[in-house]
Amino acid sequence: MSSKSAKIAALIETLRGRDLDAHYLGYFECFNRRQYYEAHDVLEELWLADRHGANGAFYKGLIQLAGAFVHLQKERLRPADALFRLARANLKLYSSPHECLDVNGVVALIDEWRARLAAGKIETNPLRENQAPLLSLLDVEH
Repeated sequence: MSSKSAKIAALIETLRGRDLDAHYLGYFECFNRRQYYEAHDVLEELWLADRHGANGAFYKGLIQLAGAFVHLQKERLRPADALFRLARANLKLYSSPHECLDVNGVVALIDEWRARLAAGKIETNPLRENQAPLLSLLDVEH
């Protein structure tokens, strides 16, 4: 087990026994710490189990959202924009709220970050000039 895997496993353990799945909650913890790769990684387990199920596209959209920010962190602006588009398409399949998430708010956040990329003609990284977004859940014990 890598040290990254051990850290993720430890995080998941601290989130067990709550209203929502610990992996789902872990996604938001990692995302809000700007650990976008880890956010993707922690949610992937849920997505793999349900990729063809009711929440498959939902989890995939959230993973793609985190992936877009990984690309921004690495200065890969066109791939970031592509993942923002894919994330938006997957999340738009769900009514808001879904799984205690304001899906419409997340879609608006994606639109905002795509507009920032477009304003810089996909040559200026908006993550360098703007505060990273935070995602929060509605009415959930955390």
